Amino acid sequence: MNIEHRIISKLTAERARMKKLVKEHGSFNVAEVTVEQLYGGIRGVPIGVTDISHVNQQEGLRLRGFTIPEVLENLPKADGAEFPLAGGLYYLLMTGEMPTKQEADQVEIEWKVRSNVPDHVFKSLAPMPAYTHPMTLFSQAILALQSESVFARRFYYGIDKEDYWGYYLEDSLNLTAKLPTIIANIYNLKYRNGIFVQPNPKLDWSANFAWMIGKHDPAYMDLMRLFVVLHSDHEGANVSTHASHLVGSALSDIYLSCASGMNGLAGPLHGLANQECLRWLLDVLSHFKGKLPDDEQLSIYLHEFISSGRLIPGYGHAVLRVTDPRFLAQREFALKYLPDDPVFQLVEKVYQILPGILKENEKVKNPWPNVDAINGTLQHYFGLNEMDFYTVLFGFSRILGITTHVTWSRALGKPIERPKSLTTDILEKMIEGE
Repeated sequence: MNIEHRIISKLTAERARMKKLVKEHGSFNVAEVTVEQLYGGIRGVPIGVTDISHVNQQEGLRLRGFTIPEVLENLPKADGAEFPLAGGLYYLLMTGEMPTKQEADQVEIEWKVRSNVPDHVFKSLAPMPAYTHPMTLFSQAILALQSESVFARRFYYGIDKEDYWGYYLEDSLNLTAKLPTIIANIYNLKYRNGIFVQPNPKLDWSANFAWMIGKHDPAYMDLMRLFVVLHSDHEGANVSTHASHLVGSALSDIYLSCASGMNGLAGPLHGLANQECLRWLLDVLSHFKGKLPDDEQLSIYLHEFISSGRLIPGYGHAVLRVTDPRFLAQREFALKYLPDDPVFQLVEKVYQILPGILKENEKVKNPWPNVDAINGTLQHYFGLNEMDFYTVLFGFSRILGITTHVTWSRALGKPIERPKSLTTDILEKMIEGE
């Protein structure tokens, strides 16, 4: 298909570019690592190179060099829709080129052709206890699909190293094609008495999830199109993306790699922020007996909450020093579709008041909201109230970026990742100059 041809057209130059940097500047010192960083999760230490996405302090997330507003404006839309086709987004991530409507539709059609989920996948989920977390079911479903891996089968019989990436791309297209059916029917299994719904062949990838869980509102379908774009990638070193890259570097196939990424995303320090933000907002409304507080009441509440040593979820960002453009895009959606919703009205009030309060603390580097501050609110408005499922939606979107990172790592021939660890004794002796 066209994605494969576009990647092929770029590979020679990209491989030469990487080899030149290693050959001519291999000893260039990119960063020094401090003891604090070693013990602090190597936070902020450059550990890889990716051209797929980057977070700029003043502009936010860039996907293949395009800002979020540029992506939302320029990617092709589904007919009658306000937000982009995921097929066009995937084309952009994989090729680095803004697609035409025809190219976006080609990916969508390719996904439809590959969308059938083998029976054994859902049969493996059905016996799980009712209390099983949906992220566990999601990871389990991806692992169950591993038996379909084209790369794993071809590697067994022997393939040239430079050809690995083509089979990773094939597996990536097969996996991503099945994701709407998988996550929708995990939702149905847990929350809709186990009914099974097939995708609607007339709908695009993002909208089909909405259709299969019984939400036929065009506004919710557009929300899912927006959600997928905003959560599709976020550099290469967050837990889920880096975990997938690490596992893929051992030549584990795309299914094993993505399952590892979803297992990382399931951790409360990575993928649960969106539901924590919504819980906090609902707690604030409950504190005020379900009524929206006025500015003075909310200001007092926020001051007291912060003074108690607690953090307000959804505010601050490790890199950004401005309001997250992904928050702003969702805010614009909310202003159009749910301006009178009390939870969104609280989001808006907090946005107007809280940054000024946080600025009073000189240690706060970024007092502005991030993407998580609002996305649970939008899902809640449309009736998707099962907060445990929000991380599945995150993972559903993020796999578009993850599969791109892993495929390009194989295309560029990146080696197995094997950093060095030290003992405490060695570290102490290094500090002492021994």
